[in-house]
Amino acid sequence: MGAFHEFTESELREAKRQIDSTLHKLRETVKTFEAKENVQRYKSQITLANRRMEAFEIANALIEAELKK
Repeated sequence: MGAFHEFTESELREAKRQIDSTLHKLRETVKTFEAKENVQRYKSQITLANRRMEAFEIANALIEAELKK
């Protein structure tokens, strides 16, 4: 893979904004699934959403660290 791309502060802030929006939607999705009558039926979707949230939270932390440099 080539050299690491240097992102502008604006690009990082926009990426973080998009990630925050996606995290909000994922959290709402999990709440919806957990409120369903037969929650076990949605266990795999809940697990997938939780894994995605964790990945986005890691990305957000890395973006925040980069912005502090």
